Amino acid sequence: MAEHTSSNITIDAAPEAVMEVISDFRRYPEWTGEVKEAEVVEEDENGRALQVRLLLDAGAIKDEHTLAYDWIGPHEVHWSLVKSQMLRSLDGVYRLAPVAGGATDVTYQLTVDVKIPMLGMIKRKAEKVIIDRALDGLKKRVESGDPGGDEPRAEG
Repeated sequence: MAEHTSSNITIDAAPEAVMEVISDFRRYPEWTGEVKEAEVVEEDENGRALQVRLLLDAGAIKDEHTLAYDWIGPHEVHWSLVKSQMLRSLDGVYRLAPVAGGATDVTYQLTVDVKIPMLGMIKRKAEKVIIDRALDGLKKRVESGDPGGDEPRAEG
């Protein structure tokens, strides 16, 4: 089994609010630094994304790739690479667990394999940076009270 990188963060919101932000791919460019475009290519009968095309610019890594998503109950989602220019594989998971006081513990696990040669230590460091940025962005987005969705927001 390939090595993976994992990290956790506690978000001051219910798991459903966290998953609402995670599953709203169309709004990823608003709160993730690396995702410049996100397009849901295929949805299931419940409107959840099954495949998403993402255009990324993460400094050293610029890529367009498509990910396939597998929704495991209301608090877990897995994804894997369908196609990419730079990546050989990309497997990840978000696991949400309710904690005392209405908060959510979020675990993000990621395994990335690039097509270019890269030392394992450097690859793990890159995975850690991706995970930490994603968790920080997710926490800020959820706790800002702007989870997204199609409802227009009042300005004022």
